[in-house]
Amino acid sequence: MSEIEGINTVLIANRGEIALRVIESCRRLNLRSVAVYSTADRDMPHVRAADFAVEIGAPEAAASYLNVDRLVQACREANADAVHPGYGFLSENAAFARRLADEGIRFIGPSPDTILQMGDKISARKVMEGKGVPVVPGYHGDEQSDTILTKEAERIGYPVMIKASAGGGGRGMRLVHKAEDFVEALTSARREALNAFSDDRVFIEKFVTAPRHIEIQVFGDSHGNVVHLFERECSIQRRHQKIIEESPSPAITPEIRQAMAQAAIDAAQAVNYLGAGTVEFIYSDADQSFYFLEMNTRLQVEHPVTEMVTGKDLVAEQIRVAAGQPLSFRQEDLRQSGHAIEVRLYAEDPAKNFMPATGPVYRYIPPVGEGVRVDSGIDSGAEISIYYDPMVAKIIAYDESGDRRAAIQKLDRALADTVFFGPENNLDFLREILAHREFQGGKFTTGFIEQHFAGWRGPTVSPADRETARLSVGLLHYNGAANFGDPANQEAVGADQAREPAAAGVANQGGDLAPWYDLQGFRLWENT
Repeated sequence: MSEIEGINTVLIANRGEIALRVIESCRRLNLRSVAVYSTADRDMPHVRAADFAVEIGAPEAAASYLNVDRLVQACREANADAVHPGYGFLSENAAFARRLADEGIRFIGPSPDTILQMGDKISARKVMEGKGVPVVPGYHGDEQSDTILTKEAERIGYPVMIKASAGGGGRGMRLVHKAEDFVEALTSARREALNAFSDDRVFIEKFVTAPRHIEIQVFGDSHGNVVHLFERECSIQRRHQKIIEESPSPAITPEIRQAMAQAAIDAAQAVNYLGAGTVEFIYSDADQSFYFLEMNTRLQVEHPVTEMVTGKDLVAEQIRVAAGQPLSFRQEDLRQSGHAIEVRLYAEDPAKNFMPATGPVYRYIPPVGEGVRVDSGIDSGAEISIYYDPMVAKIIAYDESGDRRAAIQKLDRALADTVFFGPENNLDFLREILAHREFQGGKFTTGFIEQHFAGWRGPTVSPADRETARLSVGLLHYNGAANFGDPANQEAVGADQAREPAAAGVANQGGDLAPWYDLQGFRLWENT
């Protein structure tokens, strides 16, 4: 029997690891879960894990995961009375939230008005200024001519950031160091923003010296309660997108934490926030100042970090709040305990400007161990598609004593134990970041990767190992390894046999198999 009055069945309007994560919380709350899937995803783990599944269209996101009419129809087919949007896709789409409300279906997230208010960065800035939340000096006006924007950039003083008003994920964003480069950067930013968001409006902000990206998790309910669940440090980014997140931040003091958290609560209260949200700040190591960047009106990819240090199930809390229940915890109940750090394992090539990689996953074995959590949406035999984000997994390590270095070491061991044979990936790259002296010392900014890893080419492998990679690929195909996702095949191979190089060509770390680890992703095979 459902533990949530008014909600019995939750449809997850998403895919992959976040769909699995929502299904997990639904089980804890005795709720029926419904997966949706495109024709490209019919064999994915989230489809098998749900209580019910509905096909919603072709692989292209516009025909499936972004198809509002089809998702509403899927709700009817499955008798769903609530929708969890996950993140990405329609998670911050006010029209989708409003359509669900019109259909009598609960949207597990904030109100459409809040989504609209915070989704437009210019509008959000004005709201924050009105509530006394610190914002970066800049121009956020309606006048968008080249002449006005050029003059405003000169007034603010270089370097400046051009940002898309409707933007996110680093798209429509340009850093400009000098006046003569401004118009070209503006044209480029507008073009990218128009293609990504159908909106070419931009705003300009002063570029903060020695910037770090720190965000505060907030939660609000319909009874007027708003709390924060502390901060996440998200400064390790490539192409303005996060790949490593941790809590607590190694940079801020308790006083800064409290001031930033209060500003986040003020921001949430200003828009009558309901559910899980994140208030993002830019923080300067140079003078310990911080400024509001934006508010994400959804669950964040990096929410496991907060769950680890607070012990709270944020997805379950989202569902309770959406059903009209008050928050199950008060501010004084919350503690930031231990240290958690997360990496995002992507199918991408760090040596080629992080170009996404696609193709079959011949073998995937996530790490296990005390204090290690893995959120993943694939298994062996899956296909990394051209249609969706190429994230393979989020791997999180937690040290209950709060020792950051111990958490880093635990995470590095987990990455060493991760088996991923398939498309090119960033596993080696992540391990090199974790080993970097400045990262280990907590001395980094959002420019860390550009500063220390420009031109990164990956590990050097001998000609003998190159031939081994060729052989392993042949063995994988000969043994039908592309079907490792089939339980019957897994049983036939056996876990011990599957880890033997001669049997299946599986990468593993440690002992005599150490050289095999260096071949993660068949980087060399693909280039020979």
